[in-house]
Order: sequence, then C-alpha cells, then structure tokens
Amino acid sequence: MKRAIVSVTNDLSTDQRVDKVCKTLQKCGFEVLLLGRHKKDSKTLAKRTYATERMHLLFEKEVFFYAEFNFRLFFFLLFNKSNLLIANDLDTLLPCFLVSKIKRIPLVYDSHEYFCGVPELEKNHIARKIWLAIEKWIFPRLDHVFTVNDSIADLYKKQYKKEVKVVRNIPLKQHSIVSKTKQDLGLASDKKILLLQGAGINVDRGVEELIIAMQWVNNAVLLIIGGGDVIESLKIKALQLNLNDSIRFIPKLPFDELYNYTKLADLGLTLDKDTNINYRFSLPNKLFDYIHAGIPVLASDLIEIKKIIEKYEIGEILSDHQPKHIALHINCLLADEIKLAEYRKNTNFADEALSWENEEKELINVYKKYI
Repeated sequence: MKRAIVSVTNDLSTDQRVDKVCKTLQKCGFEVLLLGRHKKDSKTLAKRTYATERMHLLFEKEVFFYAEFNFRLFFFLLFNKSNLLIANDLDTLLPCFLVSKIKRIPLVYDSHEYFCGVPELEKNHIARKIWLAIEKWIFPRLDHVFTVNDSIADLYKKQYKKEVKVVRNIPLKQHSIVSKTKQDLGLASDKKILLLQGAGINVDRGVEELIIAMQWVNNAVLLIIGGGDVIESLKIKALQLNLNDSIRFIPKLPFDELYNYTKLADLGLTLDKDTNINYRFSLPNKLFDYIHAGIPVLASDLIEIKKIIEKYEIGEILSDHQPKHIALHINCLLADEIKLAEYRKNTNFADEALSWENEEKELINVYKKYI
C-alpha cells in the first residue's frame, strides 16, 4: 500500500479539515500518517483510523519554533517512507517541497488561509518577507494547490498565474445523536442560547464587542467555546461588566462533545472583522457546523460568509460592530420566532448541499492519480 504523509504545525487535536483529508486519502487507498507537534497543554489524542505522530519540540513560539519544526520535519520526511506528501499551509511547505524534489515524489499543497495576510505577519514585516520569499519561490513550481474558498483562490491565481482548486472546509454529514439536554450541560432552560465557537478566538474576531453587547441582550446566555489569544482578556472584561451570569467560557472540546452545545443553540455567531485580507475572505468552519446543527446564523459582512447566508437564507448579516447594534440585532432575531423557524428550516436545504462528501471529489480526482 502506498503511503501518504500529511504535515501540519498544530497538535492535531482540533483540526477537522486535516482529519477529513486523511480519511479521504484512506478512501483513495493510501496508508496515512498525520504528522504534527505535541504542545505542553496537548491532550491525549482519541484513537483514529490512521496513524498519527506528534513531535516534541524544544520551542513553542515565534522564530525558534518554526526553525526547529521545519528542520525536524525535513529530516523526518527524508528518512521515512512516503509516496505522497501533503503540506498544510505555508509553515510546512518548504521541507515538504525539498523532500518531494529529493525523493521525486508528488506533493499536494493545501492552503487553509491566505497565509501571508494573517494579522501576526502584517505586524511583523521581517517574518512576512521571509514567508513571502518562500512562497514566491515554491508556489509557481507546485503541481497541485488547494485552498478553502473562491476569494483566496483568485488571489493566488492573480499573484502566481497558477490553477488553484477550491475545497471548502465543510464538515462531513452529521450523524451524531445529541444525548445531552440543557439541564445536563448546566444551561438554564428558560434562556435562549447564543453560541460563538472556534479554535482561534483572537483579536479582531468581534468577540470584544459581543461581550460588551451582552449588557443589553435580553434573556439569553452567550457560550464562547474554544481557545485563542484573547480569551483571558475577554474573561476579565465580562467580570468587569458583571456579566458572569450571561456569558460562559468553555475550553476547546472534541467535536462530539461540542455538537451537544451547538445543537442546543438558538443562534450561531461568526463576527470576524474586516481588518486584514485573511479575515476579509474567511469562510470559518463554525459556519458549516451551525448549518449542520440546524441553527440560524448572525454574521459580520464578509464576502464568503455572506454568499452562503444569502444563498440559502439561513440567517442575517450585521452592518457594523457597534455593541448596541449587535445587541439590538440579536434581540430582534430572538424575539421573532417565525423568522427563526424559517431560517432553521432553510438550514436543512443548505445541509444537503454543503457537505465534505461533495467537496472531497476534487481531492479524490488528484489523489487517485498517485495510488
């Protein structure tokens, strides 16, 4: 059996896209190894249908982490059997590309975002120049490139004159059965549930304004589920505003556990701000999680998210991030049961059309060439 090695810089625990790609590779007939890193706070991985390995590194942040990871990844790939390499995002691409040339094996690049447009790099010009130089050298030499939406694909096509295929980060059709009630999860039965979930709850995701807005939201509790750079400051802000009864912070959860909360929500929120090119063209996985759970969506006015919401009529778009405006929009939506019911019904049609089973066909067409 031919072997595919899939490389990422995260700890594998919450990366749904990569998990789905690995299963698609298995479906094509590959033996799969998913390679990432082990962090100090990493949890034990649940058993998977494919092999996983996490490298223990000396460094966890900034330049030393990336230097060590890329060095270790290069030698791991060089001395381990592989017939196909999958590089996820620019921070794994260099060693994968070098090894693919040395061993003369195919490489597929999966860009989960417009990497050189992330806020962290916009503020660090030296790091951005280094990553951009790597991208400019390798990208034109790639045979197969995938990304997560049309807007990012168009950016890369214009920049590098290369074909870039789109595979959106849509979950598998959900067959999970919700086994827990509001009471089981410690949620008040007489309050509406607002949900904002995500693995990267960072600056400019609109959560700061949402916290403030909760002062004026009626009869609802906000669940913020996930992790990110601003979680601790958000907790402090909620405490300062005396909102502990209205806001509940829950750490990252395995998908099956998270789904219990998602399914019980009355409204799903995705509020990223248009402060950089990567956020502008984002199409977050949580949007599809909300759709598959059958809950309406309230979102910020970003092009890719807006296309989905308006096409399937599953929710509404905010015109700005003023906290009082957010609160007013939430209150109006929660008070209009007829409108919410219509949005819920429409998520059923969206759920049928939006699934990984449809998206993965593009991947299968490429992977089958190398089996």
